[in-house]
Amino acid sequence: MEAEVKAKKMGGSIGIIIPKEIVERERINVEDIIKVKIEKKDNLSFLWAKGKDIKKSTQKIMEEIDEGEIDD
Repeated sequence: MEAEVKAKKMGGSIGIIIPKEIVERERINVEDIIKVKIEKKDNLSFLWAKGKDIKKSTQKIMEEIDEGEIDD
């Protein structure tokens, strides 16, 4: 089973919260030993609005690329 969970600060550690649906489906109880694969999800938020300063239309940029006239 695979799920996205959120890491939370718990004292001096970081814990994860397992959604109730998964707990019920997998019959997980307190003190059960479970196997977890840790893989950080990519954060691409830094790309948000990076192109807002472009003053040319996409069509104009594509025409310039076709003509080989790319200039900033």
